[in-house]
Amino acid sequence: MRVWVARPEPGAARTGAALTARGHVPLVAPVLVVRPTGAPPPDGTFDALLLTSANAVPMLRDAAVPRGLPVFAVGPRTAALAGRAGLGLVREGPGDAGGLAALVAGTLAPGARLLHAAGAERKPEPGATLAAAGFRVATYVAYTAEALRSLPDSVGSALGGGALDAALHYSRRSAAVALALAEGAGLGGAFRRLRHYCLSADVAAPLEAAGVPVHFVAVRPRDVDLLDALTPTPG
Repeated sequence: MRVWVARPEPGAARTGAALTARGHVPLVAPVLVVRPTGAPPPDGTFDALLLTSANAVPMLRDAAVPRGLPVFAVGPRTAALAGRAGLGLVREGPGDAGGLAALVAGTLAPGARLLHAAGAERKPEPGATLAAAGFRVATYVAYTAEALRSLPDSVGSALGGGALDAALHYSRRSAAVALALAEGAGLGGAFRRLRHYCLSADVAAPLEAAGVPVHFVAVRPRDVDLLDALTPTPG
């Protein structure tokens, strides 16, 4: 299949390579660009580091974030990156915010102070659940994901020429931006005719709300489950 990968780097290139290995033809063209904010982390001492996205890990290398804290990572990819970065002992969550909150609550006592390294655009969970359970959560905005102003030329050409079969969506925001950029380029119809594969129900939500048919939603928010759902290219 000819597949558009709209997620930001560095994940986009990794997904493109995985698609090629499986016999697909990837079009790696992110619609979001991840950049560090350069902001300092909050002052004080913390009992654990909370990571809800792999994008945060590279931003912590040069930041004054304490090393050696217990690290709670949302899923396997984030956990692996945190482990290689030497941030501390890593505990791996099941891949979603609710499961991560449950892991923290089952490991630490209420009242613990957590440093949540996150992006400027983020959802309230797991912070809301943990705060309600008595944890003190301080957010460190380590990065921002900036949306492109226009559809990448490569995607416009592929959509206009019928040279795409599917699109992979890894975040709610990138899915929404991909749709908006396609419609802004006058290619909304071509975008809607693609097979859309989404990492979770939350990722699929903006597409479904806009009436875009979603072909597949992963039951578990894992990269391999999303890739396994693609039909291999014949021959």
